[in-house]
Amino acid sequence: MAVRFPAVVVDRVTRVYGATRALSGVSVTLRGGLVTTVEGGNGAGKSTLLAVLSTLARPTSGTVCYGDLTLPEDRDEVRPLVGLVAHASMVPPELTAREALTVTAKLQDLPDVSTVVDRTLASMGLEELAERPARTYSRGQLQRLALARALLPDPALLLFDEPTTGLDAASVARVEGAIARARGDGCVVVVVTHDLAFAERVGDVRVQLTRGRVSSVRERGSGVGG
Repeated sequence: MAVRFPAVVVDRVTRVYGATRALSGVSVTLRGGLVTTVEGGNGAGKSTLLAVLSTLARPTSGTVCYGDLTLPEDRDEVRPLVGLVAHASMVPPELTAREALTVTAKLQDLPDVSTVVDRTLASMGLEELAERPARTYSRGQLQRLALARALLPDPALLLFDEPTTGLDAASVARVEGAIARARGDGCVVVVVTHDLAFAERVGDVRVQLTRGRVSSVRERGSGVGG
């Protein structure tokens, strides 16, 4: 098993874009082996928090600690340990599934690239699509490929941005299965979603953001908000 974080600790993180304060003093602990859903309306700061956690955006102030590593100081060490399934697949349309996964594996310096790619294609049910360009895929097939690419390096932190949008029931079930497996492997799993039924099914901890601040944190079965 790859590196695992006991927790990712977000401490008083603020992110400002020009005159817009997208996050304002956000503090939350994201624990390994649990699924944390991040919920809230448009403009609540959900996508900004995900961008900070993925290292794609630097906090204007505050810190994020990934076990013994800290953002922004250890950004280069943290980035390979993070898997991101974005709302858009971000797969170049001309690449096949095999090519997209091979590029990712080589960028991550993974050993035995062809074996790792074959295993990942099989685990996501992509064998029959492996040689087809991504532009020919359905939304659900693209989501599977994006998920396969995120899981390829066995990340310690797995992030999802609205993973169920536009998916049929079978594809949603596949996403839920991948989330459950990552949780069981001890990953820190964070899911940004508007889908309250989905959040209820998968979330161990549910974080509500309101205008860039944490307005409540609820743990499964606790009935406690904070």
